[in-house]
Amino acid sequence: MLPGACRPDPARLGRPQGLDPILAVEMSRIAVIRNPKSHGNRINPPGPTPEGVRLAEPFGRDALRTVLEDFAREGLDLLVIDGGDGTVRDVISLLPHTFGEDPPLLAVLPSGKTNVLAIDLGTRRDWRLEEALNAARQTEPRIKSRPPLRISWVDGHRPCLQGFFFGVGALVKATNLSQEVHKVGFFHNLAVGVTIATATFGALFGGARDEWREGVPAKLTFDGEAQPGDERFAIVATALKRLPFGLKPFGEPREGLKILDVDAPPRKLWKAMPLVLSGKAEPKLESMGYRRRDPLMVGLAGCAPFVLDGEVFEGGELIIALGPALRFLVG
Repeated sequence: MLPGACRPDPARLGRPQGLDPILAVEMSRIAVIRNPKSHGNRINPPGPTPEGVRLAEPFGRDALRTVLEDFAREGLDLLVIDGGDGTVRDVISLLPHTFGEDPPLLAVLPSGKTNVLAIDLGTRRDWRLEEALNAARQTEPRIKSRPPLRISWVDGHRPCLQGFFFGVGALVKATNLSQEVHKVGFFHNLAVGVTIATATFGALFGGARDEWREGVPAKLTFDGEAQPGDERFAIVATALKRLPFGLKPFGEPREGLKILDVDAPPRKLWKAMPLVLSGKAEPKLESMGYRRRDPLMVGLAGCAPFVLDGEVFEGGELIIALGPALRFLVG
């Protein structure tokens, strides 16, 4: 096992969680983890929880872990996550520690501000709990699998995280900017578009030492092989296949871990950005300092902060790889 990797609780390994899709019509053990402070739930408060469905609204990681441990102990067929990307990240980060190698079937209600995972899954923005429960009880429910990114600190000083969209450098700055974007009323795809447009404008018209163009310390290894350079303008990684507005910074949609590595300061950004975001396979991008790769494992050192699914975390010596695929119910 990798240093600092998620270590499942041995006492929970082997517990039966989540019925085979063909038996989904018999689901009876259903629970909801809800973030009542998420954007969608504040604007449109949910109605009463259906009888027989367990509801929890834990505050903080410790309370969330306690709730998930209780669910794992009692057994669970379907876990509905009612919140935004951060709520999804917090829940799936704790699954290896609570459910071990047998997590339940998951469903995501896109009640956050951006909902990147829901966009990738093709979940309707207005999908609510009652519709998810009806979908779960279909004879042949629609289920999609997605492996999360697993972020581990090599020194093991904190538990690993799991999520779907990782970034260093310009992505951290854009995330901090997005908080202001949300304050003025831009959400979902529009928030992503406004953030990218503003970040691009700053990087295009700033000088080499402008805050949008300067690099952050970041040494990379791909599958154990050291990559040249000690500073990056941006590092972006995901296991998702579809992003808002059809953006394709990693190239054409495909399975697996994908990464975009950009030198600092970025060269010919005005010319490269349309090629990068449209997914075009242009060989000249490499010579301009824009590299797309599909490694199995990424090592990252330099201590620069990183963003995972909309929240900024302290950096360090990190390992980025894919965790086991999770199953998601979709409408």
